[in-house]
Amino acid sequence: QVHVVESGGGAVQTGGSLRLSCVASGRTYSTYSMGWFRQAPGKEREFVSGISYGGTSTLYSDSVKGRFTISRDYAKNTVYLRMNNLKPEDTAVYYCAERARTYVGPSNDSIDYAYWGQGTQVTVSS
Repeated sequence: QVHVVESGGGAVQTGGSLRLSCVASGRTYSTYSMGWFRQAPGKEREFVSGISYGGTSTLYSDSVKGRFTISRDYAKNTVYLRMNNLKPEDTAVYYCAERARTYVGPSNDSIDYAYWGQGTQVTVSS
């Protein structure tokens, strides 16, 4: 059984920071790249960030590059998304996902991810 569980969302003012966590279980975590996506009201789910199975390669959407940092802790089977300088347009439900295939890098396409968390709400007020 594969489980992906996000946490760490909340409400923050513009310019604030949050750190999201994602715990993955049920498969060999160290062999899978991980990704973060988000979905704002009335909009499609979009890619935010990804990290390779080895943790050496990262990928960011243009909208968050320079503000968000993805990392992973193998001892805890956990992926983090540190979000700094948050903006109202960052308001969304954030989802963590695990790739379908082993030993491939992160992707910005949701079709490449097999397992998804329940989402955690991030709200940024002005």
